Amino acid sequence: MKPIKVMIAEDERLAREELSYLLRQEEDLELLPSAANGAELLELVRAWAPDAVFLDVQMPEMEGIQAARMLTASPSPPLFVFTTAHEDYAVEAFGLNAVDYLLKPYSHLRLKETLHRIRGKLRTEPAKPSAVAPSAKPQPSASSGVGKWNRLLMEDGEKHVVIDPEQIVYAVREERVVLVHLADGTFITSKQTLQELEDKLESFAFFRPHRSYLVNLNRIEEVVPWFNGAYNLTMRDRKQTPIPLSREAAKELFRLLKGE
Repeated sequence: MKPIKVMIAEDERLAREELSYLLRQEEDLELLPSAANGAELLELVRAWAPDAVFLDVQMPEMEGIQAARMLTASPSPPLFVFTTAHEDYAVEAFGLNAVDYLLKPYSHLRLKETLHRIRGKLRTEPAKPSAVAPSAKPQPSASSGVGKWNRLLMEDGEKHVVIDPEQIVYAVREERVVLVHLADGTFITSKQTLQELEDKLESFAFFRPHRSYLVNLNRIEEVVPWFNGAYNLTMRDRKQTPIPLSREAAKELFRLLKGE
């Protein structure tokens, strides 16, 4: 049986990571790239053709319900599960034939019920046409002898470079570009957003300590208290670069570093 392709649309990083973690516990699910707003969701759904989408009701640029209305008009729309911290939108959500409506913070047991509904719906509906995502990687045959590709292709000004993600110490947004600092002291100037870079590095140990920074967890030297519950990270590079750690991100970072 083919895995159920699931997509998350959520602008809050911690909420997105929490839901991603819970969904990864299910063996029959395939987690697709996530969207941070409604407009991005429309593009990703066209590219990946998910079976089900967990989408936040309130998101920037285009709200989840508005995006769902537009996707419902497509020939083969996904199943929708709306997520929010408020109950006020439930009537409108079910007016769009939503499979379910999940309140934050997520209950694992409640999520199990939602997934049971999704599985039941998919068993009774015809198969959806598959889509080939523009960034999908070709899968080598078992006899090819090719291992997992663990390199990242990035634009650096006018050229493209291939790097080992583990050599990235941190990335920082500066005006309209993102500077990706490497362990050898060099950096790459990229036109992609910090969110786009974070999505590409999802399978590696990277973390957003601050909205303008993305750091390699394996390159953190120490965490230093600052003030008002905030901290500074000292990175393991030649300059021992200090990186701000917000109060909101500190709790999650300590949990990750402790392996909880």
